[in-house]
Amino acid sequence: MPSQKICKNKAVQFTYTITDDLGNVVEQVDLPVHYVHGASNMGLIERIERAMEGRVAGDNIEVELPPQEGFGEYDADLTFTDDLENVPPQFRKIGAQVEMTNAEGESKTFLVSKIEGDKLTVDGNHPLAGKVANFKVKVLEVRDATEDEVRNGISNPNVSIH
Repeated sequence: MPSQKICKNKAVQFTYTITDDLGNVVEQVDLPVHYVHGASNMGLIERIERAMEGRVAGDNIEVELPPQEGFGEYDADLTFTDDLENVPPQFRKIGAQVEMTNAEGESKTFLVSKIEGDKLTVDGNHPLAGKVANFKVKVLEVRDATEDEVRNGISNPNVSIH
């Protein structure tokens, strides 16, 4: 039986790696991500979904995303520096995640990006903001999606792509 090609309403499984423009791995997902191709509620980056169109299981796809199509431009307004003494001890290390909520009740995760002397800086930008992101996608499976999968947009409702 010939391999099914990725097109609208096909259930697809894939793994991926994201590297920066220097080749450093920023994110690697080895557990299969499940989605229904062409579903409106997927949240898959459009250019990556387009690159997957027509591909089959076993294909390797590489997509280079400039900031405007990937993780956006770097926003200096999303960095904040405070006195170290004002920061709880559990957040006083590079890479610590800090959840902050604004006056409207919206939450955002910030990473501790710098500690210099008695100052600590957090950054709410994605690590690839302002940079070219390189996606390497490995297509694992392509099949017809069920009606429920088409309705829900993913082939396994317990898995999300975030």
